[in-house]
Amino acid sequence: MVKVLFVCHGNICRSPMAEYLFKDYVKKRGKEKEFFISSCATSYEEVGNPVYPPVKRLLKEQGIDCSLKRAVVMEKRDYRKYDFILGMDENNIRNILQIIGEDTEHKIHLLSEYAGSFGNIRDPWYTRDFNEAYRDIIKGINGFYQYLEEKNLC
Repeated sequence: MVKVLFVCHGNICRSPMAEYLFKDYVKKRGKEKEFFISSCATSYEEVGNPVYPPVKRLLKEQGIDCSLKRAVVMEKRDYRKYDFILGMDENNIRNILQIIGEDTEHKIHLLSEYAGSFGNIRDPWYTRDFNEAYRDIIKGINGFYQYLEEKNLC
């Protein structure tokens, strides 16, 4: 089983969008039993809050229900629990490393790396461009899945 954790600052926009889009992606390929997929925050600011309404609407337009999701914060033990920890931007990566310490097993990456880019997935909380974040996340999960296939991990 491949265990994937998507991480952003508050766990109400980008990381839950990535979590639910990737769950949908693997389900459509009949691979949902081969994955454990979740998301979390690097801050406590939004803990317990639901997915931000514009993200919820975007997912609903794709037939994806995220109504049960509540923001949670990353814990040090998550490093042992997951095979891949995918941050949305460089600040997330720095914060992840502050939480877990060293990345001795090279599990931590930017999601955008799998899309052939080393840029950040910009935070729609600030940009207000939820469609841009959606497009960038889709590119990232497509590339990530291709990577897993190439490595015979799924």
